Amino acid sequence: MTRAEQGNETAVVEFIFLGFQSIPEVQFMLFLMFLVTYITTLLGNLLIMVLVVTDHHLHSPMFFFLGNLSFLETCYTSTIMPRMLASFLTKKYVISLNGCFLQYFFFTGLAGAECCLLTAMSYDRYIAICKPLHYTNIMNGRCCLQLAGVSWVNGLLASAVVTSLMPQLTFCGPNEIDHFFCDFAPVVKLSCSDTHWIELVTFILASLLTLPPFLLTLISYMCISYTVLRIPSSTGRHKTFSTCSSHLTVVTLFYGTLMVVYLVPKPNTLGDLHKVFSVCYTVLTPLVNPLIYSLRNNNIKKALR
Repeated sequence: MTRAEQGNETAVVEFIFLGFQSIPEVQFMLFLMFLVTYITTLLGNLLIMVLVVTDHHLHSPMFFFLGNLSFLETCYTSTIMPRMLASFLTKKYVISLNGCFLQYFFFTGLAGAECCLLTAMSYDRYIAICKPLHYTNIMNGRCCLQLAGVSWVNGLLASAVVTSLMPQLTFCGPNEIDHFFCDFAPVVKLSCSDTHWIELVTFILASLLTLPPFLLTLISYMCISYTVLRIPSSTGRHKTFSTCSSHLTVVTLFYGTLMVVYLVPKPNTLGDLHKVFSVCYTVLTPLVNPLIYSLRNNNIKKALR
């Protein structure tokens, strides 16, 4: 049962994910693709976490943040993938209201934490390249713990505020979510309550959680670029910039896909294409991050040997 009688109206007690049901002929192929992707993501990020903990050459602020990012990515993709894989197998696409709100809390909280953590990593690279003589004093253990802790707390706290407001909405109409997970817009769209206030709160919190970190990251790399361009030799410029090229690639991929999904208008004719872009930042980004760092970071390459 997906509905319950509540006074004179029918209240929704469960949601149904439409996901990729519009293309039933490729369901098994999608299951295999997502399964391989999820396993590879877990193994890749777990490998980086183990290397950061066990290899003393990687006991530095840069790799402390990388270990945090790998743990975050593991949790991030695990909020969506196991349930989606189970749905492919069982053909049951139902999720309870509380289960949906819980998934939204972890997904949004971890996404927000990643925005802040990527900014902390940008700050680390800025200090390393622009203020190398002060790097050891500034990026000490206490500073790294504080930056990582604030990143996690900011993301989860902002998500908790929005998630605490969602149960106050009434769902009494259609209960089909045109997505493969509980994202804000597809869920709120189904509410028969006035959603302007929760949309306003979410917009403000999302802006505070993404815009300042993005601008700080942008400013950090502008300063880094200015410093690198002042290095007289091309070899020196290449060597210096290579220390942050992996992080810059990850930042570009993360923010690029977020902007496409949340800022580009989504007409009904592009619904499935929108889901494909959502796959990019929920599934593929956690997969490619460890690959990017493994292939482009010499210290990780040495640790793997």
